[in-house]
Amino acid sequence: MTGFDYAKADFNAVYAGGELLPGAAIRSVPWDIGEVQPAVVRLEEAGRFRGEVLDVGCGPGDNAAFLAGRGHRVTAVDAASIVVEQARTRTKGYDITFAVADATVLAGFEDRFDSVLDSALYHTLSAPDRRAYLAALHRATRPGALLSMLCFADVPGGMPAPLAVSENDLRAGLAESGWEVTEVSADEYAGAAAPMATFFERTGMRPELDGKGRTRLPVWRALAQRSSVTGPRS
Repeated sequence: MTGFDYAKADFNAVYAGGELLPGAAIRSVPWDIGEVQPAVVRLEEAGRFRGEVLDVGCGPGDNAAFLAGRGHRVTAVDAASIVVEQARTRTKGYDITFAVADATVLAGFEDRFDSVLDSALYHTLSAPDRRAYLAALHRATRPGALLSMLCFADVPGGMPAPLAVSENDLRAGLAESGWEVTEVSADEYAGAAAPMATFFERTGMRPELDGKGRTRLPVWRALAQRSSVTGPRS
């Protein structure tokens, strides 16, 4: 297996047609399937979104558009300024507030949201940034807020470390940051297969494909609720 330096991932570059990860030959967006992520539909149907909704790491905006179309009040943020502009164009006609924001800080969004969607952001962060991110989400939400997360799972057939996260590490990170975990279960994340061909070859992966020819990657579906008493621990 050939390793990659995931710390050098350039999300602005891939949204502009450049390379996401040095040596991986990923020059188009593998998580852009042109529609809402099916696992997000399942989360919405399960009643996971209420009040003011934050879509953090929103990417091209399809998940935000789906939630807005279901009547939710959505704020969608991403650190990649290029994709925020792309998302505004793609979701024209939907009532969505977009912003460029560092998810590990979320400055200006304190005590604002009642529910949060993280569709494949957490696992892209380094260990220190994951802790900062969960603490930032705690600050940005109100007591009792719901967090719904899709995170690459450290299971057979899944993405390589450090992108894949163990269930124990995920549960511990959430609990240490003031989130009460109510469920961690297995789910799937749909991705565009073509951009990942070289990456899969070099990592020895052979992911399953769905009926639309999209990758079916194993993720944790992690559900948590913000504690009304306990804040993030230092």
